[in-house]
Amino acid sequence: MNFFIGCAVWAYKGWVGELYPQGTRTADFLHLYSRRFTTVEGNTTFYAVPNQETVTRWAAETPAGFEFCLKLPRDITHQGLLKPYIRAALKFLEGMRPLGKHLGPIFAQLPPSYAPALLDDLSNFLEAWPRTEAPLAVEVRHPDWFKEPHASNLTALLEKLGVGRVLLDSRPIYTGDDNPQLQSERRKPKLPLQLSVTAPFTLIRFISHPNLSVNQPFMEEWVRQIQQWLQMGVQIYFFVHCPIEARSPNTARHFQQLLEQSGTLVLPLPWNNLEHPPNQLSLW
Repeated sequence: MNFFIGCAVWAYKGWVGELYPQGTRTADFLHLYSRRFTTVEGNTTFYAVPNQETVTRWAAETPAGFEFCLKLPRDITHQGLLKPYIRAALKFLEGMRPLGKHLGPIFAQLPPSYAPALLDDLSNFLEAWPRTEAPLAVEVRHPDWFKEPHASNLTALLEKLGVGRVLLDSRPIYTGDDNPQLQSERRKPKLPLQLSVTAPFTLIRFISHPNLSVNQPFMEEWVRQIQQWLQMGVQIYFFVHCPIEARSPNTARHFQQLLEQSGTLVLPLPWNNLEHPPNQLSLW
């Protein structure tokens, strides 16, 4: 399976009645989510590191083929330099080992303050990571990373080490006159989209607009791009976000439909194979 699709979280109560049946308990969210999508971004580990008992339970509750793409804790990535936190990062990875085959690529989301002047620090951190055992991806947010010569320097480093690039596409939410993030506590950055694959896999974070029609042209672009990368053998993880989180599952489902309608060779979405799926919210 070379294409995985999902959302940023699984424990969202607003999905009850849409993604999850009415009356679903919070304790059952992961079990149900993992039988509707094939991956999850696992944003939870950015804020708190789960204990071994919890990680073992995650593995037990999810079916074969489902993968967690977990974010490194902010206590590692958002403290300035990365090199002093190499040991903490390796300890985090060790704590995720109970996931076994459910563990997908881990990614480091770097803050806007982490600038290209810290390239050597980033290189030291990436070289210390056991990349052949656990794939790693990086998301940069300082605007200068997208300018030359820094963009090429970063690409060269990632390619040399086989580290993936996280592709953040926030174009939909900055399209038109309205910004759907106005009520959001955590606004996504407006950064250039760099369509570059630096490893055998890539993570795509699609920041969708609540209005599906705004997303449509961008999703059609992604369908064509993903077709090309799949033909090249790239493993793709596609995550749908939305400032109104209630919209994310159906937007992801719609994107899967676009892929299938285009003839892209992807496995069916597990959600579509359920005999009695919950009623959908309006996509529009």
